[in-house]
Amino acid sequence: MKNLPTILILAIIILLPFVLRKKETTVGQSDDTLVIITPHDEGIRHEFETAFSKKYETETGRSVDIDWRVIGGTSEIVRFVQSTYTHNFRHHWEHDLKRSWNPNVQNSFMNRKLNLANPPTDNPEGVEAKTAFTLSNVTCGIDVFFGGGSYDFIQQARAGTLVPFTTEEKLLELFPPEEVPVKFSGEPFYDPSSVWAGAVLSQFGIIYNEVSLQRLGIEATPASWHDLTDPRYIGEIALADPTQSGSMTKAFEMIVQQQMLEDVREAGLDTNSPEAMPIVAEAWMTAMQRIQLISANARYFTDSSKKPSIDVSAGECAAGMSIDFYGRFQAETVEMRTGSKRFSYVTPAGGSTVSVDPIGLFRGAPNEEIAVKFIEFVLSREGQKLWNWKPGTPEGTEKYALRRSPMHRSLYAEEFDSYRSDAGHNPYDEAGMFVYHPAWTSRLFSPLRFIIKVAFIDPHKELTSAWDAIQQAKTEGRREAATRAQLVLTNLDILDYASASGRISDILNQRTKISEVKLARELTVHFKQRYQLAQKIAEGRKSLISIQREHLKNTPQSKKASPAIDLPIK
Repeated sequence: MKNLPTILILAIIILLPFVLRKKETTVGQSDDTLVIITPHDEGIRHEFETAFSKKYETETGRSVDIDWRVIGGTSEIVRFVQSTYTHNFRHHWEHDLKRSWNPNVQNSFMNRKLNLANPPTDNPEGVEAKTAFTLSNVTCGIDVFFGGGSYDFIQQARAGTLVPFTTEEKLLELFPPEEVPVKFSGEPFYDPSSVWAGAVLSQFGIIYNEVSLQRLGIEATPASWHDLTDPRYIGEIALADPTQSGSMTKAFEMIVQQQMLEDVREAGLDTNSPEAMPIVAEAWMTAMQRIQLISANARYFTDSSKKPSIDVSAGECAAGMSIDFYGRFQAETVEMRTGSKRFSYVTPAGGSTVSVDPIGLFRGAPNEEIAVKFIEFVLSREGQKLWNWKPGTPEGTEKYALRRSPMHRSLYAEEFDSYRSDAGHNPYDEAGMFVYHPAWTSRLFSPLRFIIKVAFIDPHKELTSAWDAIQQAKTEGRREAATRAQLVLTNLDILDYASASGRISDILNQRTKISEVKLARELTVHFKQRYQLAQKIAEGRKSLISIQREHLKNTPQSKKASPAIDLPIK
């Protein structure tokens, strides 16, 4: 009896959450189900499911549940989809078509480069396999691919895993030319054959914490990609891993594209002229060195695209790179909760194009009719308003302010400013002079994230140690040692434009992983050794002669690069 009050209090604490818990509807209790795989966060999933479910029930008299599959970023989604299609097509090939499975069939049926409109004559079995796949209704068990970058959707369309969700005529009704262009500032906004379409606009930029900048003695807020190379940011930059995030790869591609565009324009050349290509190749190297130094300042490379915004707002890091909506959403959250405007997002002037996060229909979608209705809803004006309309406004969201940019131009009119979370922001106007040139880097999307991984992420400890040692040498007045060390550090000759678009690209395009793993190991070991050498030079532990010998020893024979100590300082 003496312990009874304590027992009753414990019982109340344990039972109270169950008593107050809201009744939940689980997948399977509704009339219909839709399966969607996405990298989108909870807010987007909640708002689009809520709005679509209401519309669907009004139009059909039936209820629908969305079975969201959230397995990580776009890269994980693509790997999962390809693995599932491979398994299911093999079953179709062997059991339905009574054919023998072999490596050539496996490598050919989703081969993005195998063009059935102009099929190769030296691989009839491969052509037959891809033809069989494109004529089949083989499924991956998922209906809709929602979110990610246009690059991954284009690649999936070429592989045959995505199929048209509507007719070209109906697509033009959803996206009238005066509302949504097929291309804008060089970026494709949708596939005219309706295999995929942009669901929302995206830009890329810089996030920063003004309190942290003051702590570091940095007076000017970062306004360009180059600003993030300032050595005062050592250990203070938050970055997402581009191998886990297609959006972050796109952000790094913006750094490359901006450098190329600026250098070609400065040379007074037409961006489409053959004479511009040598300039483009040189700009690639300059941009890679910039990415290297930003990486050298990085505290981490996370597999979560949202983590940089959270950490920078909390002061764990001073700045970082982010997709626009994560930055704006976090800025709003910080101000609402604390009243502080310490956290900000900025798109560098001329530093980012306007691109899209698409939506598409998978081949063999189990719930195709419902899937098409959902895609059309997302692309409609009604669905587009959810991206930026405030909670509680007419046709706005229910709970979350999504802080994203709709596709339709007319939704940026002043008459909607009172409804929008980002009144006055118009990405169509803010793109400025930035024009994306796919011929320069689109084929290098995979090589770019591969290079960042093997040269800057895997040897990150050695990179940051060398960069820190160089700054220490400068502080101590050992300028010559610092200069020589930085020349070694930033010598990226084996990652030049020709190598990225040649050897590296060729190996990554192979369907076998053995060559890719060997190349990754070769490059990672090379850069670890270079960074260790740079650190020794900065610390005064290497003579001039030993520097030259060690540089030549660590340079692969395939590249006849001059010693790093003779390179001009970039």
